Amino acid sequence: MKSIKSSLLLILVIAAVAAGCTKKFEAYSENLNQPSPGKVPPGIVLKSILSDLVVFPGGDADKACQFICSNYVYYGNNEYWTGSASLNYGDLNNTLQMEAEARRLAGSDNNPYHALGLFFRAFFFVNMTEKVGDLPMTEALQGLNNTQPKYDTQKDIFKQSLLWLDSANIILGGLIKNGFLEFSGDFYYKERINNPVNGGNGLDALVEWQKVVNSYKLRVLIELSKRADDNADLNIPQQFATIINDPATYPIFSSSADNLQYVYNSTYNYYPDNITNYGNNQLRLNLAATLETTLGQLHDLRCMVLGEPARGLGHSDTSYASYVGAPSGMDLSTMNALINSGLANSKLSLYNRNHFYSGYTAEPTYILSYPEICFCIAEAINRGWITGDAESWYEKGTEAQFAFYGIVDGSNTVVLMNAAGTEIPYPVQFKFADYFNQPAVKYAGNNSTGLQQILTQKYLAYARNSGYQAYYQWRRTGVPAFDAGPGTGNGGVIPLRWQYPTNEITANNANLQAALQSQYGGNDDINAKMWLIK
Repeated sequence: MKSIKSSLLLILVIAAVAAGCTKKFEAYSENLNQPSPGKVPPGIVLKSILSDLVVFPGGDADKACQFICSNYVYYGNNEYWTGSASLNYGDLNNTLQMEAEARRLAGSDNNPYHALGLFFRAFFFVNMTEKVGDLPMTEALQGLNNTQPKYDTQKDIFKQSLLWLDSANIILGGLIKNGFLEFSGDFYYKERINNPVNGGNGLDALVEWQKVVNSYKLRVLIELSKRADDNADLNIPQQFATIINDPATYPIFSSSADNLQYVYNSTYNYYPDNITNYGNNQLRLNLAATLETTLGQLHDLRCMVLGEPARGLGHSDTSYASYVGAPSGMDLSTMNALINSGLANSKLSLYNRNHFYSGYTAEPTYILSYPEICFCIAEAINRGWITGDAESWYEKGTEAQFAFYGIVDGSNTVVLMNAAGTEIPYPVQFKFADYFNQPAVKYAGNNSTGLQQILTQKYLAYARNSGYQAYYQWRRTGVPAFDAGPGTGNGGVIPLRWQYPTNEITANNANLQAALQSQYGGNDDINAKMWLIK
C-alpha cells in the first residue's frame, strides 16, 4: 500500500511539474509582437478595409466609364464584361471582425470602428447590389451556421444601407461631441490632417468621417432617383432634404479639402500611369471620345491637361479642335490605324505624356469628392427635391474640379510633349465667366436641359475617379450618351449589369435561381434591368 501511495504521489508531482512546464513553454513561446488569433487590433484591419475603397485609374472601370481606350490588342481592348462580378463579402467579414475586436476592447459599440464599420457595410453592399441586383444580406456572413443564405431584394439592401448610414452619423456625432481622440489605422484623414509628431489626434478625422457618411448618403439617394416617386417608404427626396436642411446634425463636404481620396507619392504609392510604363503605353492608350471630345467641344482646358492634341487634324496644339478622343465603340484595328501614322500625324488624342508619364504621381483618386456632392445638390434642386440655387451649386462643382487639375481663372500653363518627346509649355488664358457663358454650358434652368448640363459636368468630374460611378450615372440617366459598336463587344450593346459569381451555382443554387426568377425571368442576363433603374 505504501508503494502504491508513493507511486501515486510521484505521478501527481510529475503531472504538476509537467503542467507547470507546459504553461511556461506556452508563455515563453508566445510572440508578444504578433496579435493573437481572432484578436487582430482593429486599426490593422481598418487599414486593409480602407485600401479596398479605392478603384485605381487605368483599368476596366476607366474603360467602362468611357474615359480611356486601348488601341492595341496586346494591351487590352475596350469590350465590356461578359461574366461575373467581383463582390466584397471578404471586406464585409473583415468589417465584422474589426467591429467585434473594437467592441471587446471598448466594452461597447460606442467607438469609431463600429461607426466606420456601419459606413463600410453600406458602402460595400451598395457597391455589390449596383453590380448584380438582389443579394444575400440578412442571412449572409454567418459562416458554417448558414452556408445557403437567402437573397434580400435590392430595395431592402438600399433601405438597410441608408439606416446604417444614419446610425454611423449618430455615433460619430456623439464621439465628436464628447471629444473622442484616439483611434488608429486611418490613412485617409487621421494620418493626413493629424500628424502625431505635432501632437495631433483623431478628433478632426472623425469630423471628416462624419462628413463622408452624410455626403455618401446624398450619393446613394441620388442614385435612387428613378424610384423616388413610387417608393413612399424610402422617402428619397425627404431624406435628401433632411440632410441639406440640418447641417449641424448632418454635416457634409464643404470644400475639396474634405475629399475622401487616395493620394499618391513617389516613394511607394505610384500613380498607375507613370514613368515606368511610358515606353509601353505612350502610343497604346487614348482618351475616349465621350470624355475628351466633349471637353474639346466645350472649350474646356481640362482636355489639354489630360490629353495631347491630335496633330494630324491640322490645327494648332492649343486649338480645342485638336482634342478628339477615340470612340469606344470603334473597331480596334481602325482605331490603331489612326494612331500608327505617328504622333505628328495622329488623328486621335493620346494621354498627355507630360502629365502622366514624366514622374510617379498625378492627381489623387477620388472615392467621394466635393465636386460630386455639389452636382448631387444641383440635381436634387433641379428635380424639385429641395429648394435652392441649382446654378450656384453647378458652378461650384465645376470650378472645384478645374482646381483639382490646377486650373485657375486667368493665366495657366499647359505642358505638352511634341512628337520628339520634348516638353513644351504653352501659356493659355482661361476665364470662368467666358466658360459659363457658352450656350452649351450656361445653366438653362431647372428643366431637362439644365439637368443634362449638371450630369455632363458631373461626368467630367468623375473622370478617371470614383470607380464605376460615371457608368452608373449613364445607366441611370443616359447622360452622357455612351458610344457603342464593335469595339465595346456584346453585339454593340452596353450591358446593364454583371452576372452573379459562378460559385453561387454550386454553393447556393436554389436561392440564386429564386433571385434570378424574381428579377430577370430566370436568366442571369447582363442586359437585363435591375429594380434600381426600372
